Amino acid sequence: MIIAMSRFRVLHSREQDIRQAFLDRPRLVEDHAGFLGLEVFQDEKDSALFYLLTRWNDAASFRAWHSSQAHKHSHELMPKGLKLDSAFTELRILERVEGERKPVGTAS
Repeated sequence: MIIAMSRFRVLHSREQDIRQAFLDRPRLVEDHAGFLGLEVFQDEKDSALFYLLTRWNDAASFRAWHSSQAHKHSHELMPKGLKLDSAFTELRILERVEGERKPVGTAS
């Protein structure tokens, strides 16, 4: 499993517009192969700073979504005139560290 973590900071006090856009999003990603979940967070100290976390079966599934027409369409629905601070824009792909799990009560 991987997490695609996007960080972005909106300019011109458009935080509420972004919050609403995420609440009203078309949910196109939910039907994409390999998608497991999405969460949006707003920074406690800087309300213009957002984190978008999506969970995927694998990086290939995320990349397929990211280059899809559905992804492009979902971004076309963002508020018009929205500007991001490029100094804060970042995408990270995080791979979960997985290993064999031992049953509870089993000696190491």
